Amino acid sequence: MITKEINFAVEVLNNNNLVAIPTETVYGLAGNALNTEAVSKIFKLKNRPFYNPLIVHLKSIEFLPQIARNIPSKACKLAQDFWPGPLTLVLDKNPNVPDLVTSGKSTVAVRVPNHPLSLALLQKLDFPLAAPSANPFGSISPTSAAHVDHYFQNDLEVILDGGQCQRGIESTIIGFKDGDPIVYRLGSLSLDEIQQSVGKVKTLETKTSKQPEAPGMLSRHYAPKTDTVLTEHVRETIQAFPHEKIGVLLFKNRLTNDTVYSQEVLSESGDLNEAARNLYAAMHRLDQLDLDKIIAEKLPEFGLGLTLNDKLTRATKKA
Repeated sequence: MITKEINFAVEVLNNNNLVAIPTETVYGLAGNALNTEAVSKIFKLKNRPFYNPLIVHLKSIEFLPQIARNIPSKACKLAQDFWPGPLTLVLDKNPNVPDLVTSGKSTVAVRVPNHPLSLALLQKLDFPLAAPSANPFGSISPTSAAHVDHYFQNDLEVILDGGQCQRGIESTIIGFKDGDPIVYRLGSLSLDEIQQSVGKVKTLETKTSKQPEAPGMLSRHYAPKTDTVLTEHVRETIQAFPHEKIGVLLFKNRLTNDTVYSQEVLSESGDLNEAARNLYAAMHRLDQLDLDKIIAEKLPEFGLGLTLNDKLTRATKKA
């Protein structure tokens, strides 16, 4: 059921069942992060492998010591600067956090979401929420209640409707080594913003193994069912598939091409924030058109363009 009724969601969560919640990034599939029964249901419904850890969502920064310990000073600075917001920190976990949440690791991924409906929900709960994206594992992330309903309409009692996600792509994930921050996953918070807060940071390479350091690090992710190609040369790539039903995903300039079945433009003004907000919704629309192929245009390699290209690269990676 799609609703804005928080109290109904509280009841469901208190019974160790799952609720879809809106955040500023994407919709999450939420359950009691401290209860293994609820966490198990998340993995089962998403068909998510147990080696891929979850993100724990807190109601405020004050509750961080209940989940994490040995918190580096730069982690505190980042949390103060960007929470509530699209930043996830990977920190040493407290013993009360189930190993199931962290895939057996000694660290836990944690953030405070910046969405009024989910913050109001968290205020009514006595526990934090584990909440990976509300989609089957590896598929396009949901940025609206309708996307979640399309995926799980018969399997969720409650989908809290918070409108379209304002950021539209996942949180940036940062871990620490000897107190220094390392970017594990590019996300809604740009590298420039992070470095303005804590200085220069390193970026960890994508993991193809089955032991990722944090959520969202696998090489294939966010993928449409439709075969998708990422290119800097859209027109030439279209010509390479003359007999196929093609949809194109473009940054800002629409094509004059009668052979293309459908076009999605992320931002006609060239605004990378707008492009990020529209990315997954555009991918959902194209993926529902029974196309032979989606051709996606590579975005500028700066700011959020780096993040968007990372998402598109993972979406087009062959299984």
